[in-house]
Amino acid sequence: MLNFCSLYSGSSGNCLFVETENTKLLIDAGVSLKKIEKGLGDLNLSASQLDGVIVTHEHTDHIQSLGNLSKKFDIPVFATSQTFDAMPKQSEKISDHNKKNINIDEKFAIGDIEILPFSIPHDAANPCGYTLFSDHKKISIATDIGHMTNPIIKHIEGSEFLLLEANYDPEILKFTKYPFKLKNRIAGPTGHLSNQDAGQTINYLIKAGLKNAILGHLSKESNFPELAYQTVMDELIANGTNLDDFHLSIASRDYPGKIIHI
Repeated sequence: MLNFCSLYSGSSGNCLFVETENTKLLIDAGVSLKKIEKGLGDLNLSASQLDGVIVTHEHTDHIQSLGNLSKKFDIPVFATSQTFDAMPKQSEKISDHNKKNINIDEKFAIGDIEILPFSIPHDAANPCGYTLFSDHKKISIATDIGHMTNPIIKHIEGSEFLLLEANYDPEILKFTKYPFKLKNRIAGPTGHLSNQDAGQTINYLIKAGLKNAILGHLSKESNFPELAYQTVMDELIANGTNLDDFHLSIASRDYPGKIIHI
């Protein structure tokens, strides 16, 4: 058994859930502790059942309640040393025995889930995405990607399931009220991934066995779910990709999605 659920995913906060029969994990804790407890409660789970939280990077929308969550429920936190250093206010709330340093491109295990962090181009200390393996199945989490790279593709290729960033639409971004500098940051090489780039990536990965994808980390200002979905589907259709055995959906920023059974 390998299950995935996006509790919350968007530019305002991110928290993802992965479980096997014996292990329960969060990826990021970028919303309030109250929302995390509610999201887990919707799955008939308690935060006290968590075996760990793995962290992608130190931006607030990924670590908002990380320290309080770990402290309240005595939960191990897995992150690179650079990420721990870059989030001192959260790190000081995490007991030393719960700080677990990980390294990019070095596999580690939590219970019966093996996890491989991979580097992503984003303006953070040492940001990473993750591939997770259990029971001969592979899933991947890849958000906050300024641009897609061949090493990322190699890491996530062969996944049955993928949560992939589709943060913005370039045309909408142009007309947002964001300052020029922020627009450049979002669309820059260490910013975020556009709908079009997500579509091209998914199109390639379907040929490598991808069966199910969720588009996540959507911007509230420069994107909307229907557009992200349609942009990716248009890319797949334009390439003549066989969609008979593929499912695409959108992660919500406000409430937990359905449990995906991989």
